[in-house]
Amino acid sequence: MASDMELRSVAAEAAGLAGRSDRRLQHDIDHAMAIVDDYPAVFTAWETRRITRDHVEVIVKAGCVVPAEVRPAFEEAAIEICERDIAVRVREPLRALAQRMHPREFTERHRDAAAGRCVRVLPGADGMSDLIATLPTVIAAGMLDRLTQMGQSVKDARAAGTDAAGAAFGDAAAPGQPEEPDARTMDQLRADALADLVLGGAPVVDPTYGTDGPGPLGAIRARVQVVVTADTLTGTDHGPAGAVGAGLVDADTARELAGQTASWDRLFIDPVTRTPAEIDTYRSTASMRRLLQARDQHCRFPGCRRAAIRCEIDHTIDHALGGHTHIYNLAHLCQRHHSMKQFTDWKVRQLGGGLLEWTSPGGRIYREDVPIPAVCFTPEPDPPPGARTGHLVDEPPPF
Repeated sequence: MASDMELRSVAAEAAGLAGRSDRRLQHDIDHAMAIVDDYPAVFTAWETRRITRDHVEVIVKAGCVVPAEVRPAFEEAAIEICERDIAVRVREPLRALAQRMHPREFTERHRDAAAGRCVRVLPGADGMSDLIATLPTVIAAGMLDRLTQMGQSVKDARAAGTDAAGAAFGDAAAPGQPEEPDARTMDQLRADALADLVLGGAPVVDPTYGTDGPGPLGAIRARVQVVVTADTLTGTDHGPAGAVGAGLVDADTARELAGQTASWDRLFIDPVTRTPAEIDTYRSTASMRRLLQARDQHCRFPGCRRAAIRCEIDHTIDHALGGHTHIYNLAHLCQRHHSMKQFTDWKVRQLGGGLLEWTSPGGRIYREDVPIPAVCFTPEPDPPPGARTGHLVDEPPPF
């Protein structure tokens, strides 16, 4: 069985040849290995055209909850179901089959599954993204119900001409102006309420404080690294900015955030010489980190777009081997690719000007160009009126 680092290295090599993300390619490799190794009967049925590729995908997805000891029986039963109908109509029967054949109680399995709860962002089109939370069903349903009630209350208050919803969800009317009926749809109201609650609210119980009262968690501000060219910032053009690691931001929003944010660090860098800075210690200075964040913007492994503020600063030539803490010997790498550089035969060197050249274990060379010089800032979205609970004053902005 290949080690995790070996699989990472192989995926990175294949991704370089295919021009794809190594994370995505490793996922595809893992998925293919799962079909061949974990579902041999299904793979054979697909080869002999008893079932289709779509059937295979449905079986593997439904069977992810089935333990290995009952998987062969599940395979045979699933193949029989798939032979009788098309893939889109066998999803529910296969899910029911998997639940019925599982030897453990559903309650026990739910307890384990709840440990995998998470939140993630999927960048979309036109400056929008999907925020996805994987939660226990009862909590997710409760959240949707509460957001719906909030949205309906705002609509009712506006329709009644009261001031109760005047400041709701960042849509307040000017003082002295009459309230108008809220034209937002229920979906829009729910989305606005969720954004306000997450950005401006505080947890009901704050274990960092020790009581049920407001504590330090409520004072943590949201941080987003935004990259925008000087021309867009000054209004010379209206090209989109970028929320590093998340997606595109329209020019109007970028300029508004740049004008309002309290955490603003401007970096003016010579686009030709990109003046280097160096210190004698291992750790880079705050100004060097800001310069590197502006230069790199993301992990510098080919194809990786993990935001620089979520990465580690790596000495291209190890400091312990004489590498200097110098702008041209430093680069941002995410934890995955930092570890791969350290523990596999992937090599990297800097060619000057921020250009990195990677050499794979197979001897192939990939160059990661330095991103376009840009101005970066970290906005802290304001909470709705009355929701501010204070600021953490002892933590400097990430950039």
